This record gives sequence, C-alpha cells and structure tokens, in this order.
Amino acid sequence: MRRLFPVTDMTAGAAVPTASAGPTGPAAPAGPTAPAGPAAPAGPAASAVPAAPAVPTAPAGPAAPAGPAHGAGAGAADGDWSLDALADAYAYPEGAGSWLRANMVSSLDGAGQHEGRSQPLSSETDMRIFGTLRGLADVIVVGAETVRLEGYRPARAREAFAARRAAAGQGPAPVIAVVSASLDLDFSLPLFTEPLVPTLVLTGTGAPPERVAAARKAGAEVLFAGDGPRVDPARALAALTERGLRRQLTEGGPRLLGQFVAAEVLDELCLTISPTMTAGHAQRIAGGPPVAVPTRFQVASVLERDGFLFTRYLRI
Repeated sequence: MRRLFPVTDMTAGAAVPTASAGPTGPAAPAGPTAPAGPAAPAGPAASAVPAAPAVPTAPAGPAAPAGPAHGAGAGAADGDWSLDALADAYAYPEGAGSWLRANMVSSLDGAGQHEGRSQPLSSETDMRIFGTLRGLADVIVVGAETVRLEGYRPARAREAFAARRAAAGQGPAPVIAVVSASLDLDFSLPLFTEPLVPTLVLTGTGAPPERVAAARKAGAEVLFAGDGPRVDPARALAALTERGLRRQLTEGGPRLLGQFVAAEVLDELCLTISPTMTAGHAQRIAGGPPVAVPTRFQVASVLERDGFLFTRYLRI
C-alpha cells in the first residue's frame, strides 16, 4: 500500500519507477550530424528567478494523524501496513470532544452500493481499514435500512486492538447504535440478542410503544433523540456522547449520512474510491434533500492499493 498524501521526505525523494525495458535489439546506426552553426553571442547573465508566491493554505482543521513510519528498503509505503500502523494513521484526534467519522465506499461513477450492498465495490484492503476503524470507535451508528440490507451482526472484540482499547478506557468492542423511526427491525437477530455489549436503538418519542417494548425485551437499550417519530441527528450524537461514546463512526446508509451532513455534525469522511463502474441508478453515498451551501472538506490523507484510493477528508 502506498501513501500518496501527505507527501513525506521518503515519498518525495522516491524514484519514479520506469517502464520495464523490452528485449534489446541492435543499436540503430548514428545519423550524420549537422554542421555546427556560428555560436550565438552570449547574453547578459540571467539573474536568479524570483520564487513563486506561496499558495494560500486552507484554514487549518484538526491536525491529521501521522501515517506509519517508513522502514528501510521496501518499507511500509509499498507493502502491507500492520493493523497497529493503520490504527496510528486513523487515530481519533486527541481532545476533540465528540468526533463523528463516516466510512463509505464509492464507485468511479458515484455509486455507493451495487444491488443494494456495498460489498461488490469493496476489496480486501478496504475491509482491513473497515475493521481498523471499528477497532478504534466507541460506537458505530448505522441506519435501520443498512442493518436490514447488509445483515449486521454484533461487533466483535479483536485481540489486535485489545491493548489499545484498554489504554483508552474503551470496552472490548464498539457499541452498535441503530437509528430507526419506525423500529421496523427483526429483534430476534443476533445483533440484538447476542451482542458483546448491548445494542442501542435511537428513535423519537413518537415511536410505536409496542416496538419500543419489543426492542427492550430483546435486550436492546432504547434512547429517545427526537420529538415525534423522527430522530434528530445532533440530539442522537449528543445522547451517545453523554454515555461516554465520543469516538463515533457511522457506516451509513446514504439516508443517514445525508442527515448528518445536513445537520453539519459530520467531522470526517473516510471514503474508499473503488476502481469500478456500475452504471444504473444506485444511490450515492449521501442522500436526502440538498444542503443550501455545500459543506467544504480538506484532504487529510490518501493511500493506494490495487487501484483503490483510501481517502480521508476533514470538515473545514
């Protein structure tokens, strides 16, 4: 895996690989040289070229965590990064209070899914980063439709992140928090009946009482984060933060991500650009009504592997 941005001393000084030479044929005979013309008179010595003016920088957001250090020779830039190295590269900002990060994948032509699922757009490295982001999060916020389509299961504890999570005061696995207005969910699924840590359900005060009771009977904890049937995105995140779940990760779907964007509560987007095209009418990564003014983000890092680009953007 190669780091394309930010550029480091190692990547800036790396030689650009050249195309492999084919079989060498006999050297072509040298053509006759043209007779030299009279030398041009020397002009006055050129003075030093003035430096180009500095390009203005975007307003500084939170500092992007440094990527893994490169080793000698082949180094981490061109090889497989360890989970520890990825965890360092994707670490949550220190002292940022609550922080909402989204992790999504998109095809070259803008599809956020294919036939209702994101897996056909993904790759082995994408899933490795997906697992790393989960291993760093306190809570994974996901929409009810995504739970149904993707067949969500409880998050599991991973030994690779155990020491890091313990040092940060986190539980063994992230909490799953499902956002649903209607609570039209199958509460017999393992996500609700067999989680390592209880699954949360975020809904509005107008949710059907019988569905609230069904969720609680299955073992889920119900949090009300909106008046009436709908969930208010900012209140949902505040309710999670109040429970100490400040490192927040959302995996969509598009409708939920669009609500977070519209509410101006999305701090970071981790977007995998898949080298695929789907055509058709698939949803983009964010749906819902358009915002009045597009939200600006600045690039924090770009990694590449097998044609996939793994990008991170921070809201300005």
